[in-house]
Amino acid sequence: MATNAAFLLVSFGGPEGPDEVMPFLRNVTAGRNVPEDRLAQVAEHYYHFGGVSPINAQCRELIAAVERQFAASGIDLPVYWGNRNWRPYLADAIQAMADDGVTTAIALATSAYSSYSSCRQYLDDIARARAAVGPTAPRVIKIPPYYRHPGFIASFADAAGKALASLPAALRGGAELVFTAHSIPESMAAVSGLHGGAYPAQLAEAAGLVAARLGRSTWKLAYQSRSGPPAVPWLGPDIGECLRGIAAQGATAAVVVPVGFVSDHMEVLFDLDIEAAQTARGVGLPMARAATPGTDPGFVAMISSLAASYAAGDGRNAANTLGPDMSAFCGQHCCDRGPGLAAASRGIASPARWVRRPPVTGTSCD
Repeated sequence: MATNAAFLLVSFGGPEGPDEVMPFLRNVTAGRNVPEDRLAQVAEHYYHFGGVSPINAQCRELIAAVERQFAASGIDLPVYWGNRNWRPYLADAIQAMADDGVTTAIALATSAYSSYSSCRQYLDDIARARAAVGPTAPRVIKIPPYYRHPGFIASFADAAGKALASLPAALRGGAELVFTAHSIPESMAAVSGLHGGAYPAQLAEAAGLVAARLGRSTWKLAYQSRSGPPAVPWLGPDIGECLRGIAAQGATAAVVVPVGFVSDHMEVLFDLDIEAAQTARGVGLPMARAATPGTDPGFVAMISSLAASYAAGDGRNAANTLGPDMSAFCGQHCCDRGPGLAAASRGIASPARWVRRPPVTGTSCD
């Protein structure tokens, strides 16, 4: 294991009180000219939960679980945490590591997939934080997208199985598995990965792996939480459309599996537990929602194993546990924001390039 190494959890961040909601949203949307009235609409989602996003508390819980796993496994890595959009900020975490003499940080983002917003933007923000700290900033090695790691898949399969079992026995046979993830603009999805199209392909692959563990050969993939101008095409179908569609097709129930998320944060609690659940009730469709990995022991063990391997300089073998093509990951122009918008990540170490596997054919909600 590298001397003076540490583990860094990198997350999105969220407000922890009503007074922080609007400043947080302005920070997230800085430079995008989002109208204040639109931010006020989104703020209502947070106010519904007391103005507190659950994501920071979930990060603290995950850090505590990882620290316990490190101790039990004899992994000598101090743990740091930095957010992209709210306190504790990433730059502060990088500065704290520099002050403590850390020279190498193994970073895990709370996002498991390849796209600009779910991977490249984290790399860019790490680069900016390192630049802000200066020459004493530690080298940062970001763990590759881990969407197909057995620990990640097993966590969702267990949760989906429990959600299915929560339905009345008479409904389970005709219940439809509906996997969801955050929608992104179609133009962004088209350039995700080194060769494009990685984000929807990875989601379909993960959904198929989870369904297979449950003995299911059919499933649906839908999207949620889209934003932006209505004229801009985003990935679909929307979860609401999907639920209405499967109800019309005769499904007895829906098991919604938020495979695109690692914790039950605001977009899971509001967009699924409130809005999607309301849609399901409106069409008479019983719905159960599977939990996200959170602090599931298998997910925590995955993080521990990957962090230890990368800290020991065994990143190639560690990446192979994510799939046979993940030992090469994240080229300079992988997962750019869109056509012609390169996002450099100078100063961040990562295995050479990510070469995408052939897309997995999934089923839509059409």
